[in-house]
Amino acid sequence: RGFIDRVVGLEEKRVWHELERRAKQLPDNYYQDYKVMQKYLFVTGPADWNSQKFIFTNLLDLLEELASEGRKVTDMTGSDVAAFLDELVIDLGSKSWQGQYRDKLNRKIK
Repeated sequence: RGFIDRVVGLEEKRVWHELERRAKQLPDNYYQDYKVMQKYLFVTGPADWNSQKFIFTNLLDLLEELASEGRKVTDMTGSDVAAFLDELVIDLGSKSWQGQYRDKLNRKIK
């Protein structure tokens, strides 16, 4: 990647648009579920781009597979979807937004 690309984040933007394009190709109910999970991950998920890209790419892979098999999202996640997503973040070993805020708070208050 060139210097300008790194500064502006063109590659990240291209990848993000590709993920969104894939999501929009899902059947409507799977797309809606993806958007809800995406919103949750924006608040509680990983803070770094590589972990976000990994999670959203794999989440789309799973949803595409479920859709092709006609299975429900909860067949993959279980009834506690939030716990499933939290485990994805934990398994990555990535610092979540919550973890970053927690660390910042603990550093500021002495």
